[in-house]
Amino acid sequence: MENVAYYIRMAMAEDIGNGDHTSLATIPADAQRRARLLAKESGVLAGVEVAKMVCHEVDPALRVVVLMQDGATIKYGDVVLTVEGNAQSILKAERLLLNCVQRMSGIATYTRQLVGLLDGLPTKLLDTRKTTPNFRIFEKMAVKIGGAVNHRFALYDMILIKDNHVDYAGGIEAALQKAHDYLQTTGLHLKIEIEVRNLSELDRVLDWCSARADERIERIMLDNFGLDDLRTAVARVAGRFPTEASGGIREDTLRAVAETGVTYISCGALTHQIKSLDLSLKAF
Repeated sequence: MENVAYYIRMAMAEDIGNGDHTSLATIPADAQRRARLLAKESGVLAGVEVAKMVCHEVDPALRVVVLMQDGATIKYGDVVLTVEGNAQSILKAERLLLNCVQRMSGIATYTRQLVGLLDGLPTKLLDTRKTTPNFRIFEKMAVKIGGAVNHRFALYDMILIKDNHVDYAGGIEAALQKAHDYLQTTGLHLKIEIEVRNLSELDRVLDWCSARADERIERIMLDNFGLDDLRTAVARVAGRFPTEASGGIREDTLRAVAETGVTYISCGALTHQIKSLDLSLKAF
């Protein structure tokens, strides 16, 4: 969790700067108070562990009592946690704590809604890198709390050959070969996924893999395929590689896409089209 603490400290520095002058001006330095985190609408709770870390980073003496855990279904009026200690410290932590829990809970709520649409099917829902700068770690935590699966975290932990890479490299075969050569040269152990835009490109990937038994890929992304082409693609892959449907997938088409037999569906909307859940931190 050290990375989480690092981003919390960065966010604190952005918000506090050289001091919370409002609290310094109006609240006695030794004042002790309590506050509670209240749910103001229904949803899936996420970010409780982050809230605890925020309080600890602001002031290790703050006492947090957790009443509801990450992943819990919450409703209006529920008390998620209480915090007690120095009043100035509570006010320093308030906005960052709320920003994290509200956005993470919004993501977890929407994620669980979409995961529910896949009930009974083996297809897994994935997130993407369409995240808020410097907030990705929290958003991907929220996706997992909501019941979906994290795709790669960033550019450094997987080779994902997309359309622009293919075009810049000089074609599918060239891109695949260069990726494998790069891994051999660097000694890195990274999974390789390649995106295809149509059935013709899929056939080229499959042919390339068939000719090189010692050089393999981990997954094939089927980008912006219609349902008929998805079914055809899954049949052609025939279980040799996991498949991932991506692009243009909506709530009303999600289950139909899964029913084509793809292994995964990636959905950028999990993290970049989210309404934060309404919560508040109130004195009591």
